[in-house]
Amino acid sequence: MGVRLHWFLPTGGDGRTLVDRHAYGPNRAGAVRGVRPPDIEHLAQIAKAAEQLGFEAVLTPTGTWCEDAWLTTVALAQHTERLKFLVAFRPGVISPTLAAQMAATYQRVTRGRLLLNVVTGGDSAEQRRFGDRLGHDQRYARTDEFLSVVRGVWRGEPYDFDGVHYQVEGGLTALPPDPVPQVFFGGSSAAAGPVAARHADVYLTWGEPPTQVKEKIDWIRGLAEREGRDVRFGVRLHTISRDSPAEAWATANRLLDDLDADTIAAAQTALGRSESVGQRRMLALHGGSRDELEIHPNLWAGVGLVRGGAGTHSLGVEHFVLSGYPHLEEAYWFGEGVIPELAARGLVEERTKAGLPLLVSGRS
Repeated sequence: MGVRLHWFLPTGGDGRTLVDRHAYGPNRAGAVRGVRPPDIEHLAQIAKAAEQLGFEAVLTPTGTWCEDAWLTTVALAQHTERLKFLVAFRPGVISPTLAAQMAATYQRVTRGRLLLNVVTGGDSAEQRRFGDRLGHDQRYARTDEFLSVVRGVWRGEPYDFDGVHYQVEGGLTALPPDPVPQVFFGGSSAAAGPVAARHADVYLTWGEPPTQVKEKIDWIRGLAEREGRDVRFGVRLHTISRDSPAEAWATANRLLDDLDADTIAAAQTALGRSESVGQRRMLALHGGSRDELEIHPNLWAGVGLVRGGAGTHSLGVEHFVLSGYPHLEEAYWFGEGVIPELAARGLVEERTKAGLPLLVSGRS
């Protein structure tokens, strides 16, 4: 099985530190060093690099601390030719019929370069900022209905739906998207699994030890089979790639330099409020301690000390959604160092001539 490689667009800003500048404040010196604002020029640099290096798509986040993913990526589509955009969005803050129409328009404007990342949401405080007051399990029930409506109106003929959260009469996308965007979906809770099985094209998990990832894949695959569906799988990882293991680990250790005990404690308190089961699994990998951060060979949990989401495989994983700090430089480290190695092993096709935990790669 080949692999599909995707990169990340830091629409909340980027830099040479792991500290989330918006949520946790400046570093211990009292000033933020090396911050790169998410202006269109810098994001275009990253998008162009990802395209040139052979990444298929770039993921854009959604939430309070980042630019709107739809608007940002459709602008960046004008700076690229082939790169796809994995647009993250929250079902609870937009009409499903409108979302279906937006996706169809996006496909025509970009000539078919949209992928959708459905983010149900795991932090009630963050959800309330956008006017969403549903609880965790209710949000997944609403996502289930939302995706049913989206797929229904994409058929190009009037569609009715009568659910708990949505009632649609004659819902219609007059010009359905071509191609229909793939739906990427993540969630580790009991409420998330059945929704993924019914609607996801690609189920995303964060980087956990391979045995835990396999358990999750087996779970979702079994649920999907009961629905008569075949779901593919992806993993979300941060990556450090260098010419040797020693250089890679030195870079990983440098990323810890800005993290004093107070910074880590503040971040862990904030992340601990999340209702996301996946986020709780990420926190459990390190327990907020700098000790024993290598949770599996070359799988490092250091990023998860201060940042949410991906903190960290013949497991059936096809899609790898990667990122690194800073994102422009790390795209080149991975694209010029690792992609040729994968191509030589027949795992990817080179498109140019030329592990949450963190995936640490050192080439000898």
